[in-house]
Amino acid sequence: MRDDTRLAKAVLWTGELPWAVECFVEPWPNRWKEPIAMRTDTEMGMPGTGEASTFVVGPSRSMQGLERLITELADSPMPVLLISEPGCGKRATAEHIHRLSARAKESFVVMTAAELSNGSEGQEIAEKFFRSGSLYLEEVGNLTLEGQKALLSLIVGGGDDDHQPQRARLLCGTERDLELEVREARFREDLHYSISGLSLRLPPLRQRKEDLLHLLSFFLRRYAAEFHCAIPTLSRETQQLFVEYSWPGNLRELEEAARLIAMVGDEALAMGGLRSLFSRGERTNGHRVSLKEAAKAASREAEKQLILQVLTRTRWNRRRAAEELKISYKALLYKLKQIGYGELGGAS
Repeated sequence: MRDDTRLAKAVLWTGELPWAVECFVEPWPNRWKEPIAMRTDTEMGMPGTGEASTFVVGPSRSMQGLERLITELADSPMPVLLISEPGCGKRATAEHIHRLSARAKESFVVMTAAELSNGSEGQEIAEKFFRSGSLYLEEVGNLTLEGQKALLSLIVGGGDDDHQPQRARLLCGTERDLELEVREARFREDLHYSISGLSLRLPPLRQRKEDLLHLLSFFLRRYAAEFHCAIPTLSRETQQLFVEYSWPGNLRELEEAARLIAMVGDEALAMGGLRSLFSRGERTNGHRVSLKEAAKAASREAEKQLILQVLTRTRWNRRRAAEELKISYKALLYKLKQIGYGELGGAS
């Protein structure tokens, strides 16, 4: 074996969770101190549709290690199993692998476990599998036993040694511990072996906090462009709140929060809705921020501020305030009660 390579079951630690990889791995001595820039597939000039990918390379050691490993092994034909909590970007990582590979100009096809478990679409599934490009199977752990059997038959079947059919590279994602599923007889051991030639465990956002502000900046730029508005500039207080929050919904939750801020166009109003939801998420230990809930909370906060501004201007003359707000007097009284000012007010 060459001195500069090692055959390993390499464990690259990413906070509490390791990636376990069986392959030849190039050592990377003294390379962690290289300058790091936030990059996306599009910004790196990767082939694709021209739309920015949500796979963002930030400064954290875990994501730099993942990027180097993906780059090293992108052209390998071996199947890849991506393991993570919900919202960590398994699909974006799969597409990033595809774009870095020699298959980048071919199709990237996404399938769900439900599609594969539906035997009536067997021909369509075979057409997706026996083609060039890459096939990403979302939440492979949700496959029924019949679906597992169908997938295994596609992987091991078709053609003799001289006439092997063309196959897409198989990339799978799962939130489940498939080794436990195998022990509990809920997942086929032979299928697990066949899809996990390379297993990558993606770290949750709470274990890559160094990347958080880079990711937030990326999402704010994306949605500012989508909504045709200026890129929001966040206060230090808001940035600190984002860093300290545990993000149980991971990247998906962070993206929704950034989208809300860009959509509302006012940091104070948006954060009025987000703060209460962040607090609730920490107390309930796991419920991610819902964009719908946050938008409603921000809307309530904006409505409250507008009502109080008009009341101040009219010296709390509620009838004049209702006229300015273009709502009925009764509706204004009801809204004042909702925001805790039902017993206050001046002349009516």
